[in-house]
Amino acid sequence: MLHYMNTALPGGVPRARGDEAAVRSAVLSLHRTTGLPMVFGGALSGRDSLRITELVGNTTDALDGLVVRQGNGLGGKAMALGRPAWVSNYPCAASISHDYDGPVAREGLLSIVAVPVVVRRTVRGVLYGALREPLSLADRVVGAAMQAARDLEQDLAVRDRADEALTRARCDPAGLAGSSAARWEEVRAVHAELRALAEQVPDAPTRDRLREATLRLAAAGLDGPDGPARPVLSPRELDVLSYVAIGCTNAEAARRLGLLPETVKSYLRSAMRKLDSHTRLEAVTAARRAGLLP
Repeated sequence: MLHYMNTALPGGVPRARGDEAAVRSAVLSLHRTTGLPMVFGGALSGRDSLRITELVGNTTDALDGLVVRQGNGLGGKAMALGRPAWVSNYPCAASISHDYDGPVAREGLLSIVAVPVVVRRTVRGVLYGALREPLSLADRVVGAAMQAARDLEQDLAVRDRADEALTRARCDPAGLAGSSAARWEEVRAVHAELRALAEQVPDAPTRDRLREATLRLAAAGLDGPDGPARPVLSPRELDVLSYVAIGCTNAEAARRLGLLPETVKSYLRSAMRKLDSHTRLEAVTAARRAGLLP
């Protein structure tokens, strides 16, 4: 199991630990794209509350670790509505409750936008952008905040799918040799799915961890540590071969990987050459013997 997931969703406490890392990346990206004096955010820490953990441009610790409850304040309103909310003069805004006036005032924030991050109809966090002047936020800034939230939603959705695939694949490596053919096919299908999901993750460290997980999954069926030397395949060559291994045609592999059929053929030819194979089946067999495929 990869470490970036915590608890199951929906219906339970959110995966706060892993979501916080994704929120951190989104906050940094939003700060770069907008140049706002302060950008911050947090992931859900309970069924109806979030904890602000990621801050850029803050001058105090007033908001660091603040727990925002659904319906309370600007962020709580965005959580409850499931859509962005903003004010141009926070202390005077009549459209929100003022549960957090103290921390906001200590940071000197006046104009604030809050955008919820919603995955599978479940709020997973909130991104904020703020000015220390009572000015209306430009449409460009609000749009950038919404886009950052959408990007984060996609990232979290991909991570969820990867977590689900890994959960399906959870098994005792020592017992793989005696597994049924049906279970082996499920392991191989999960392996291919994880390879494809890795390419959709924008965060490089997470993408590398997903790829490493597929290599561990592939090597689990080896008889021992002393196997043949592994040919060095590129990530995309291994992606293509993983789908070939579960019976996909070039066109099907291309569709699942978001590639052109000719591109898939090129990767497959390259993989076959490196594996010293003349057919697709020979290439798959060689890759399995080398521990590159389950």
